[in-house]
Amino acid sequence: MCGIIGFTGDKPVKNILINGLEQLEYRGYDSAGIAVLGDKGVIIKKRTGKVAQLREAAMDLSDGALCGIGHTRWATHGGVTDVNAHPHKSGKVVIIHNGIIENYRELIVEYGLKNKLVSETDTEVVAALLDTLYSGDPIKTIKKAVERISGSFALCIMFEDHPGVIYAVRNVSPMVAATFGDCSMIASDITAIIPYTKKYFVVPEYHILTIDKGNIKCENLSGEVIEPEMLEVSWDISSAQKGGYPHFMLKEIYEQPDALDRTIRPRVSDGLPFLEEDGISDSLFDGIKNITVVACGTAMHAGMVGKYVFESKLRIPVNVEIASEFRYKDPIIDKNTLTIVLSQSGETIDTLEALRLAKKKGSPVLSIVNVKGSTIARESDYVLYTHAGPEIAVASTKAYTVQISAMYLIACRYGLVKGIISEDEAREFIKNLENVRSIIEDTLKNANTIKMVANRIMISPDVFYIGRGIDYTLCLEASLKLKEISYIHSEAYAAGELKHGTIALISENVPVIAIATEKDVYSKVISNVKEVKSRGAFVILVSHDDDINDTSVCDMQIKLPEADSVFSVFATAVVLQLIAYYTSDAKGLDVDKPRNLAKSVTVE
Repeated sequence: MCGIIGFTGDKPVKNILINGLEQLEYRGYDSAGIAVLGDKGVIIKKRTGKVAQLREAAMDLSDGALCGIGHTRWATHGGVTDVNAHPHKSGKVVIIHNGIIENYRELIVEYGLKNKLVSETDTEVVAALLDTLYSGDPIKTIKKAVERISGSFALCIMFEDHPGVIYAVRNVSPMVAATFGDCSMIASDITAIIPYTKKYFVVPEYHILTIDKGNIKCENLSGEVIEPEMLEVSWDISSAQKGGYPHFMLKEIYEQPDALDRTIRPRVSDGLPFLEEDGISDSLFDGIKNITVVACGTAMHAGMVGKYVFESKLRIPVNVEIASEFRYKDPIIDKNTLTIVLSQSGETIDTLEALRLAKKKGSPVLSIVNVKGSTIARESDYVLYTHAGPEIAVASTKAYTVQISAMYLIACRYGLVKGIISEDEAREFIKNLENVRSIIEDTLKNANTIKMVANRIMISPDVFYIGRGIDYTLCLEASLKLKEISYIHSEAYAAGELKHGTIALISENVPVIAIATEKDVYSKVISNVKEVKSRGAFVILVSHDDDINDTSVCDMQIKLPEADSVFSVFATAVVLQLIAYYTSDAKGLDVDKPRNLAKSVTVE
C-alpha cells in the first residue's frame, strides 16, 4: 500500500525520485521521503503530508547524487510523523519498505535492537537487523535477514559503503524493475517507470536484485542467477495523466466506454464469446457444478453482479466471498468448483491468499485482473485480463465495470458450452454487451443533472441507497463510493427490507437514492420509495421510466437509457460514480486521494 521507487544511473536522482513518487502517490500519501547516496554519503529528506511537501523540503538538496530510493507511506505501524516516514537508516543501512513485518517485536528482543530504534515502525527494525548482521557483504546479509523475517515485504536497500548500488527483495508485496541505457529503476508500480521505458519485469518473490548502472542481477536465495521474464506495457504515460480533467477519477469515469471496448471486443468472434486466445478453453467448464467468486471491496461488488447473471440466466449456484473472510475458514470447494478471483491490481493480499487456499482445495482458479504479470495472474490456472489501462484514483470506477463485463463474457461462454443457452441467445447477449458503450455515452450526457443531485446531498450527514435484485448490488457499490470519497455516512439496503427495521432511520429530508431498473420488481420498488417519501425522505430515483412529475414518488430523477436491467448496470454504475464524484468535489475534498485509503491493498 506504500509507493516505492529506486534509481541508479548516469542522471541526477533527486527529481527522478520525487517525480516518480508523485506518480505513485495514490499508493500512500501520509508522508514521503527520499534517500540519496553520493560523495557525501547518505542524505535523507522526509516529510509528513504529500509529495509536494517533500519536494519543497528537498529544494536545498544537491543534484549531484546519481543513486537513491524514495517512498510514499500509508501508515501501518506508528503514527503519521516525520520520524516514522521512510526511508529509515541504521548504521550503514538505508531502507524503504512496503508491507508488514509480523515478527518485528521478536526480532527486537532476539537481536537486542531496542537502543537502535528511534521510530515506531516495523521497517526500522529491519534496517537495524540488517545493520547488526552486516559484515561487508550485502547479499549474505540480506539472505540472513530474509530467513528471519516473517510477513509481507518489498524492500529496497542501500549500503553506504556500496555507492551506486541498490538491493531489493520481496515477498507478496509487488515490485517491478527495468533498465534503459545506463540507468536502472525499481518501483512498486509500473506508473513510475513508464516515463522512461515500456519494458519491465516483475521481481520474483524471494529473489535478491542487485541494481547498478544499467544492469540488474536477479538471483534466488541459493545464489542461482535467474533471467526474469520481460513484459511490455501496452499504454503510454499519457494514460496515467489527467489529460485536462480536474481529477483522475472523473477522467477514469469518462474512459469507461473505451475500456469496455478493449475488454469485450477482442473476446468476440462471429458474434459469440471467444476466450481461447486467453488460454481459457471450453474444457475448463467440464465438471463444474458451482462457482465461488472471491474478491474485496469494489471487485467483490462486481462479483455480486456476475453472480446475479450466472444464477438468473444460467441457473448455476454462485457464492460470493469476502477474500479476507474466505482465507480464514474451511471453504466448501473442490475440483467441481470454479473459483473466480477479481482484483484490479492483481496484488491484493487477501485475494491472493484466498486464491492459494482455493488451489490447495483442488479448485481450478480463473482470475480477472488488470495488471499483466501481477502475482494473482501468475499464480492462477487461467487469466482473463481486463484492458482498463492504469487506474490512478483510489476509488475504482472503470476497473469495476470492466470486471463486470469480464464476468458476463465468462457467463455467456459457460452457458453456450453447457447448452444452457442457444447460439442465438448468446449472440443477442453479446450484441447487448457490445452496446453498453453507447448506453454509457448517453448516460454521461446527464452529468449536469447528476451534479444537481450531488449539490443537494453534499450537506447531508446520511444517505441511503435502496434497490432490489441486481439493483441492490449496485446500491452496495454506490454506497461504498460515496463513503470513501465524500465521507458521508451511507448505507445500502434491499428495498424490501425497509419495513424490517431500516425505515426507522428515515427522517425529514434525509436523501434516499432509489434504483429501479428491473421491470419484474419495478412496482415493488416504487411502493418502497413511496414508503420513505411519505416519511419525509428526499428521494432521488434512478430509473428508465418517467416518474418525475409524480411528487409522491420522487423529488429528483435521473433517467437512464432504455436497456435490459442486466445491461443497465453499466449506465447505473456511471450515474452512481458521478454522484459520489461531484459530491466529493462540491465539498472541496481530495477526490483522488481520500483520507486513510490507498489504491492497492497489499497489507493485511
